[in-house]
Amino acid sequence: MQVPQGKKIYFLSDFHLGVPDASSSLLREKKVVAFLESIKADAYMVFVLGDLFDFWFEYRKVIPKGYVRILGKLAELTDAGIPVHFFVGNHDMWMSGYFESELNVPVYFEHKTYFFNEKKFVIGHGDGLGPGDNGYKFLKQIFRNPFCKFLFGLIPPFFGISLAEYFSKKSRIATGHTDDHFLGEEKEWLLQFCKSELEKGHVDYFVFGHRHLPIDYSLNDHSRYINLGDWIKYNSYAVFDGSQLKLIQQP
Repeated sequence: MQVPQGKKIYFLSDFHLGVPDASSSLLREKKVVAFLESIKADAYMVFVLGDLFDFWFEYRKVIPKGYVRILGKLAELTDAGIPVHFFVGNHDMWMSGYFESELNVPVYFEHKTYFFNEKKFVIGHGDGLGPGDNGYKFLKQIFRNPFCKFLFGLIPPFFGISLAEYFSKKSRIATGHTDDHFLGEEKEWLLQFCKSELEKGHVDYFVFGHRHLPIDYSLNDHSRYINLGDWIKYNSYAVFDGSQLKLIQQP
């Protein structure tokens, strides 16, 4: 796939809309929407790499309350002919067709490989990749299980969403401050995943979210690992102009 002259591909992740409270989440949502509006003129494609919401579950007849601005803006982009691709994160993995049918946004549950201007990209949210984090990998299998999803769907939305929001906030507290600094090559699991993938063949750019820390790491002379950071603290994103991928942090 060739990126036309003057056009760009944008990568964003980890908005976590919904936390820590409605007022601050709304401010963050407006900031993301303003950014998406600002890139409409030159955006060739937009990738959202998960955890757009801090919690999301699509009941058969119900979706979580709120988020009309971001959902409307994504629909506006696709209506304008700008493709938007969404990779589910660990906080919004329970997607069931709403984005596809209402927003014309395809949803992916695993990382994917793309070629743009002869550059090879591996793109995804990043949760559960690499060594370690075995407890989460086990829970992920449970959460992704269709029967478990069905059982959760039987809980009335008021109770189900309240319960999920409680545990979501508890899990973030449990992570402490590990997101605040680079842990070193041996302890950065996504970096280890990238290195193992390079043993199978060349990749120009690995682009992931999940980590909440902007990272631009040279794996060798021709390959880089980019972590997009988040829009809670860093307001960071990556942009590919057809020749170079840059990680950018907004004020």
